[in-house]
Amino acid sequence: MPANNTRRARAARRRKRRVAAVLNDLTDDQWSAIKAAWNGCAYCGKAGAALQRDCVMAISRGGRYTIDNVVPACAACNASKCNDEVTGWLRRKRLDERLFLERYVR
Repeated sequence: MPANNTRRARAARRRKRRVAAVLNDLTDDQWSAIKAAWNGCAYCGKAGAALQRDCVMAISRGGRYTIDNVVPACAACNASKCNDEVTGWLRRKRLDERLFLERYVR
């Protein structure tokens, strides 16, 4: 069976290689603690939605799935942010950059 060579498939393979190449040490217990601490989407504050793990520094920019780099994000924010730099993205979306950074540091 030939390999799928669509743009999406190639991007997925590249991402899989990047994730496998670095140490990603976020445990399920840490993820639960992060979700509880944020109590909703870290970017827009939406509560009650299914939350996804979002790397503040994108994997494509050298980020990893670690406790210091992951925040909970709703699907809309995670998809919108893509691999953008977080502060620039927050400004473009007119979200509260200062509030996010203060909570992120804590």
